[in-house]
Amino acid sequence: MSERNVYEYALLRVVPRVERGECVNAGVLVYCRAEAYVGVRTHLDEARLLALDPDVDVAGVRSALRAVEGVCAGGAAAGQAAADDPGRRFRWLIAPRSTIVQPGPVHTGLTTDPAAEADRLLDLLVR
Repeated sequence: MSERNVYEYALLRVVPRVERGECVNAGVLVYCRAEAYVGVRTHLDEARLLALDPDVDVAGVRSALRAVEGVCAGGAAAGQAAADDPGRRFRWLIAPRSTIVQPGPVHTGLTTDPAAEADRLLDLLVR
């Protein structure tokens, strides 16, 4: 039996009109310290988002989600965070912000495979 490790995750929510407080889940961030893993899975349901705000900047939302993917990937795609370890990149991504793409609260669990867990959480909580 493989060893299960603690992981943390947070949803990425798109809040097109902050004054209304409505959101659409568009991704999940996963961090596992024991595996030195930080990853993200995204899926934007445009129809759902446009139902909340027909004037939302969908291209801008997609760009913001790609930026999160870049930070998780590390390397040149991470920009200034390129040299940071996975934990530091995760903490930066989950920091509260007032932009249209916002992180939700952090939750924990146990997993033997953090990448597979990211896939499972995307299917369970986003799609």
